[in-house]
Amino acid sequence: MTRHEQRSGRFGRFRAACTLVTALGTLAGAALVGAVPASGAVGDAERSAVTEIAPGVEYRYFDIPASRGTARAHVLDVDLRDPRTSVDLLYPGKVAARAPVSALADGAGAVGGINGDFFNITETQHPGVEATGAAVGPAIASGHALKAAVPDGQRFGPAMPPGVTTRAVLGVGYDRRARLDDIALDGQIRTRDSRLPLGGLNQYALPVGSVGAFTDDWGSVSRVRATCGTDTNRGAPCSTDTAEVTVRHGHVVAMADTPGSGPIARDTTVLVGREAGAQELRKLSPGDRVQVRHRLVAADSRIPFRFALGGYPVLRGGVPLPGLDPTVAAVRTAAGISDDGRRLLLLSLDGSPEFRTGLTIAEVAETLRGLGARDGFSLDGGGSSTLVSATATLVARAPGADAVTVRNNPSGGAERPVPNGIGVFSWT
Repeated sequence: MTRHEQRSGRFGRFRAACTLVTALGTLAGAALVGAVPASGAVGDAERSAVTEIAPGVEYRYFDIPASRGTARAHVLDVDLRDPRTSVDLLYPGKVAARAPVSALADGAGAVGGINGDFFNITETQHPGVEATGAAVGPAIASGHALKAAVPDGQRFGPAMPPGVTTRAVLGVGYDRRARLDDIALDGQIRTRDSRLPLGGLNQYALPVGSVGAFTDDWGSVSRVRATCGTDTNRGAPCSTDTAEVTVRHGHVVAMADTPGSGPIARDTTVLVGREAGAQELRKLSPGDRVQVRHRLVAADSRIPFRFALGGYPVLRGGVPLPGLDPTVAAVRTAAGISDDGRRLLLLSLDGSPEFRTGLTIAEVAETLRGLGARDGFSLDGGGSSTLVSATATLVARAPGADAVTVRNNPSGGAERPVPNGIGVFSWT
């Protein structure tokens, strides 16, 4: 039996076995309804809903009669056992930048993709402060640590399950296995007279009293937002006790009372401090030697992540996390992990009017479980929910073709620019 037949068989058993349970507005299983092909002709339900877009990558869509109405799910099924297939972070080249998923996927040569983490989308509570567009959680691209997580109270997005923090990630290690974990920042600022813990890396919000590092990965957006709010209140006023120190080639070259903006050179680190952190930075002088060290450390994974991004877990070991909301339905994006990390399921709901009621987060967890996932992870939803894959004309594509099309209908009517996503890559 081929891997395609194995996956199709699992999908068929899922469709036959799942039933809708409406008690308390939750879904105990997601019954699948065969999708109608674009031509309008109704053929074999399962076959019409499954397309191989590249070696090890399949696309399907199906309908779910959920508690608030019918939802349509679009899924990319990625076989990480196939050596021709991989996943990595899609992002615009800088942390504080955004672009549509289709543009990110085309620019990277991906055959498919999906939107990623929640992000700093607005700053209505801080007039005059620029929203950075940066993601909430950690991010690793091709083994390179881009950013760490903001404090829990500075998060944008819906409430997380009890016990979950902004450090939660979904990623794939150098062993090509997908897994969930928490990633924390381990860093230090070393001067002639002191050793300071590093409180942030390319983050739109720093812990109160800390010092954060900004590198050329950040971009040109203002760094003022990093000193606004508190660890427990995103809308709290911006700090009035701040400092910024520019370090180039290991020496202080500039100092300022407030965070600045503009691109950062590759050989330069900008340190931003607030409260106690600002007081420590003000002890420095131009010419002083400063060393900045930082790395991202996973709590449980012994094999380093090659790719990771933030969100929050909804399913662990085949069991939905306690406290998942069973009442608020929305258009959502999520990812599932099965086959001991060798299979990654990327799911995005359709935002067109007939399906816009979406799913509750509890229903998302059950849908992922029904698809065979042991672990599940929620990503940004609403207007951000986007899934792209190689166009239908490229099912038997010419070598090197990489154009993608939006497979779901974004709820806002058009793709929302996002800071990152999951890209699917395939080599023939």
